[in-house]
Amino acid sequence: MKPIQLISPVDGRVFAERMPLSPEAAGKVVADARAAQRPWSARPLEERIALVKAGVKKLNEMKEVVVEELAWQMGRPTRFGGEFGGVNARTEYMCDIAAETLAPRVIEDSAAFRRYLVREALGVVFIVAPWNYPYLTTINTLVPALVAGNTVILKQSSQTLVAGERLAEAFHAAGVPTDVFQNVVLDHPTTEALIRSRAFSFINFTGSVGGGAAMERAAAGTFTPLGLELGGKDPGYVRADANLDAAVDTLMDGAMFNSGQCCCGIERIYVHESLFDSFVEKAVAWTNALKLGNPFDPSTTLGPMANARFARVVRDQIAEAISMGARPLIDPANFPADDGGAYLAPQILVNVDHGMKVMMEESFGPVVGIMAVKDDEEAIRLMNDSPYGLTASIWTSDYDTASAIGARIETGTIFMNRADYLDPALCWTGCKDTGRGGSLSYLGYLSVTRSKSYHLKKV
Repeated sequence: MKPIQLISPVDGRVFAERMPLSPEAAGKVVADARAAQRPWSARPLEERIALVKAGVKKLNEMKEVVVEELAWQMGRPTRFGGEFGGVNARTEYMCDIAAETLAPRVIEDSAAFRRYLVREALGVVFIVAPWNYPYLTTINTLVPALVAGNTVILKQSSQTLVAGERLAEAFHAAGVPTDVFQNVVLDHPTTEALIRSRAFSFINFTGSVGGGAAMERAAAGTFTPLGLELGGKDPGYVRADANLDAAVDTLMDGAMFNSGQCCCGIERIYVHESLFDSFVEKAVAWTNALKLGNPFDPSTTLGPMANARFARVVRDQIAEAISMGARPLIDPANFPADDGGAYLAPQILVNVDHGMKVMMEESFGPVVGIMAVKDDEEAIRLMNDSPYGLTASIWTSDYDTASAIGARIETGTIFMNRADYLDPALCWTGCKDTGRGGSLSYLGYLSVTRSKSYHLKKV
């Protein structure tokens, strides 16, 4: 076996190196998790909730080092303070609704019958987390899984190896038993072998479409349930009645924040023709105000992409679009930190169409294409012309209009006058090649539990 290396996008050095577990060691991890699951599930719900909250509290106490490590691992500027706002909000909400969501549903309790339904923990939950938000995406499944009585095995991306170690350290320090929550380093063959052997009761994977397909192939015939959040190409639509300044500020932030490396980031924008020129002018000014640079510099608003090869994909998409007639509006000379590697200047493209990869394939970088549309019908057609469906952002002054348009969009979440946000009370889900399943909200508990019916008759 070869060691797994984490190459920092900040300076190209090896930030961390870990040996993956052997198949035998990985098998023991699973066996330990399975043995620990029933005792953990037998603990009172209030105790599990308290331990999970304590684990997140311990993680918050590590904030300074976690924020610094995130910058080294995947390039996010330290000025943004990590992922703690979302981690805390999601933990609180999922813990607050646990008792009501997991309570038995009594159908009848009479002298003749007692009939009711319960939710039982599935067993061992396997989380395969991505590098772009290694804490937030883990928390989405980790909290409800542990609260519901499952044990959890976490595998972080090779780009954020240290994040999984910090999570395990925090939860163990809070009193969560080591076999109840385990962080592991696995290579692809061992991961696939574990899935094929029915090692897990539920698998949550966030990553590429290709990665999701590999998970499905490995799980084929095992009947292991999968939760998959895969690619995205999320659109924004600015209607003629939109608040222009608010639309520019939110949509451009959605396109550029985290160097465009957001699952629900804005990757294509459609603007009513009456506002198009003004929107583009303001978007260019907004983007030129960004500062690309070292993520440890407090003035940096745009850090490097997590890996030079990710930046290469974006550069190739931009070059192809320009060769096909697209017009770039941002001069890379305004961003001297662009080094041709992980540090990539942002870009806005106009004169784009859906024959270009930059408008059809996931970019996952600081680039956005903007098109003019004549009406809602054209915007709806273009928004639906995508293999993905995670979120869509509609900018209008009217709730009913947003709802009516949203009903015709093939996506998991409809936003009105906001973008790039997860509400823990609403289910996080997608359709088409974006995947299947859902996390957060009360529905998130359904993914990590199974229904069990009791039909008891008195004789």
